[in-house]
Amino acid sequence: MQRPTVPRTIAAAWSRPRAVGAEGPRPRDVVLVIAAAVVSVIEGAMRPDLAWPLTTTAVTLAILPVLLWRRTRPLLGVAIMTGSTSAFALASAIAGVEPNALVATFVLLAMPYALFRWGSGRDRIAGAVIVAVGLLFSSSLRSDPVAEAVAGVAFFGGACLIGALRRERLESRARELDTVRAREREALARDLHDTVAHHVSAIVIRAQVAAADPRDTARVVESLGVVESEAQAVLADMRSLVRTLRAPADYTPTAGLDELARLADPGPPPVTVRIDASDDVPGIVASTLFRIAQEGVTNARRHARGATGIEVSVTVEADTARIVVRDDGAPARPPSSGGHGLQGMAERSALLGGEAAAGPDPAGGWILRASLPMRGAA
Repeated sequence: MQRPTVPRTIAAAWSRPRAVGAEGPRPRDVVLVIAAAVVSVIEGAMRPDLAWPLTTTAVTLAILPVLLWRRTRPLLGVAIMTGSTSAFALASAIAGVEPNALVATFVLLAMPYALFRWGSGRDRIAGAVIVAVGLLFSSSLRSDPVAEAVAGVAFFGGACLIGALRRERLESRARELDTVRAREREALARDLHDTVAHHVSAIVIRAQVAAADPRDTARVVESLGVVESEAQAVLADMRSLVRTLRAPADYTPTAGLDELARLADPGPPPVTVRIDASDDVPGIVASTLFRIAQEGVTNARRHARGATGIEVSVTVEADTARIVVRDDGAPARPPSSGGHGLQGMAERSALLGGEAAAGPDPAGGWILRASLPMRGAA
């Protein structure tokens, strides 16, 4: 029997943690509060329709500091804001005065926004209840409670919705980046295995041959036996690690500079490849250069508008390998046109201690640059 989904949904919403990165107050928060306070004082002094200008201004100034902690204490801020405004509305109703707020108080909509942008699940639920009760209470004291309630729902509900959507968008983006990182780590682990396994396998073979030679002394045989044993253990551990890191996938040989050279194509648009490198480029560096070139060419063909050519240039120096992929298409390309592929190349480069970046070329077109350190890569 399947359990009801509504209780599970409520429980999941209640147990949702706070958003990552909530901190404060920040310097811009102080500037915001000071600016809102100045506007409130000026407005309170100039508006003739306020029944209690001094009291209205004083209440507004007393509430504004909660904005400083809207990220770290959103529920407390919403409770203070709602309680203060409800008490002011009640006092106005008892005195027979139509409550009227300053226009500057619209800045307080940042509180319900922050509640749904930064707050935990229980903060959201409790805060929503507080705002709803306060809104109904304050609206009931007005001459037109229905219109006041509708306006309140529009403003406060809109602020909550924007905060929730903003958080969902950022968290979705973070999940996508985590997926990219995991995929690149998986591919890097596979390439690393292909590169190192070749050398380790050669060590094992050499050790076996040396151990089988009857002319070797006992000490040499013993040493080579240890080398063989350790090399086999390393190879087994590495294979186990790669099986753990990667999902089931078809095995393909690691691509390198030869495959990079074969990216040259008559087009359209034509792709030219220039490689200035020796034969001793570490395999993991060569495979990463190929992946970056492949991604750059693919994106240029897909997104470069009116491109007449794509150039791939690889230069390998003593301590650094550099690659540049350039096209002469329209420079006004959306920042996200590279998708997660370019992000993946940046992640892979960072894992090797290098960097990669793409953007408009000042000379026209689009350019992808990456540099990888050669030291320690072998």
